[in-house]
Amino acid sequence: MVVPTHNRTTLLRQTLATVWGQRNVSLEVVVVDDGSTDDTAAVVGAMGDDRVRLIRHETPQGVSSARNHGAAEARGEWVAFCDDDDLWAPDKLQLQLAAVESTGRLWAYAGAVKIDPELRVLGGGPPPSPAELLERLPEWNLMPGGSSNVLVKASAFEASGGFDPALVNLADWDLWNRLALRGAPICVREPLVGYRIHPSNASANTRLILAEAAKLDGRYGVPLHRGDLHHYLAWVSLRSGRRRPAARHFASSVAAGNGKVVAASLATLARGYISRRLPRAVTRPLPSEEELAWQRRASGWLAAMHDGD
Repeated sequence: MVVPTHNRTTLLRQTLATVWGQRNVSLEVVVVDDGSTDDTAAVVGAMGDDRVRLIRHETPQGVSSARNHGAAEARGEWVAFCDDDDLWAPDKLQLQLAAVESTGRLWAYAGAVKIDPELRVLGGGPPPSPAELLERLPEWNLMPGGSSNVLVKASAFEASGGFDPALVNLADWDLWNRLALRGAPICVREPLVGYRIHPSNASANTRLILAEAAKLDGRYGVPLHRGDLHHYLAWVSLRSGRRRPAARHFASSVAAGNGKVVAASLATLARGYISRRLPRAVTRPLPSEEELAWQRRASGWLAAMHDGD
């Protein structure tokens, strides 16, 4: 398992605990320190287990290069990635390995929830089916949980070319498209990934996302779905309190044909304002009953983590 990291030991400790806490699997953990200036080495060394290896880049090379380096050093038949701010349910790998072994697929994904630094669930719903994921991948990324979700056969990862070092935020989307060319994944429909929302999220850099989206536009045979891109960036902007950019992204989403989706989002904002009288707290769509039920399914393993702190 590969964990790239850069100056995030506060988050890294909990991430490593969930990676190392996987049940009923044999694994190694390769932590790639991408030029950190904090006590990353001490945090990893404190685990006191020779199955946890630390690789250090003296100067930062970027998260994609860190993931690729970690995968090249890993010795297992399967490889998975967990960003240094994300969390795994204790049976994530067990369930994904059972799924690929029973189907012969080369890669697997699961569901995810968004959580805050206190491990409270902020959002999330059931993942798309493999058919829906593959249909939409060339134009937009429906994979929940980002790079921390997928388990892939090491040989397939290597044959696909790995993560593009020229990309940061959208490197995972690019890789999923290349893996899809080698065959469909299998989905484990359980919320097994906790995607932490916090001020230093790389995904908050909307300008970088737009620049990388331009690079990927049409790379896999169809144009980028700009309506979905700008709708996503509108909510990213709201999470960081940037209302004017959010309004511009909503307008761009409408212009790209996503009028109904944006109308639903604006209705959500209006309901939140009426019910809370605190519009700055409304930074995500209000969940449906299906989404609420999904989020409750993740609350058990998240609560157990919180109690164990």
